[in-house]
Amino acid sequence: MAAGGQPGLWEQVCAEYEAEQPPFPDVPESKRASVSSEAGTLQPAHTEQLYSAPAADNVVQQLLHCPEPPDPKTCSPREYLEYYIFPVLLPGLAELLHQAEKEKCFERKRTKFIASDFLTEWLYNKNPKRKDESFTEFFSIPFVSDWLKDHPRPPIPLSLLLSEEEASLIIQSFWRGYRVRCDSEIQELRQWQKQLREERNIIKRVKEFWAKQEAKEVFSDERPSDSSMADCGKQTGRRRRT
Repeated sequence: MAAGGQPGLWEQVCAEYEAEQPPFPDVPESKRASVSSEAGTLQPAHTEQLYSAPAADNVVQQLLHCPEPPDPKTCSPREYLEYYIFPVLLPGLAELLHQAEKEKCFERKRTKFIASDFLTEWLYNKNPKRKDESFTEFFSIPFVSDWLKDHPRPPIPLSLLLSEEEASLIIQSFWRGYRVRCDSEIQELRQWQKQLREERNIIKRVKEFWAKQEAKEVFSDERPSDSSMADCGKQTGRRRRT
């Protein structure tokens, strides 16, 4: 609230934007949470109030195709926000909340979903200057790829990349292995194998075996062939005759 009891710029913009939104025929009046223009705070909105993708595109098209848009260099801050910022930003925030709900961000403390990445990708592809161009993924956006070359990100932990099914399989596999290793007969077998390794020193014997094998291979490579030995014998016989 501005000084003198008059609503500020943000309150006026929120009130006007709320008044321009389509009605909610399928949502009860008690569930229609809205932006409070008097207190200047955002009330918690229910998921039914958020726009779907077609509705967000309709809002963008309606607000972008105004008969006489103001000059962005000479218009007031309020007009600039109304005609150039909010028509794209507000539907993008609505889509961001929808995607966050799909990624279960409201149920978990940590997820792989990065809100700033999603909003950047959405705004880049919804830019009116790229109306006829194909969809571009976040990491393929030119300024994003240039930034990541100089500021690489740490890898995302595997725990955030796994789905619930994959994580449950890993946990179940580990638990089954643990239960098997706790069995008394398995413990006895493992103890016997440990004693056998210590008594026979199997590791040392394996090393000695492979050392002998390598020595044999080296000796066979250095040993002359039968044909070369036969040639040497013939030359020696000739020398003795002469």
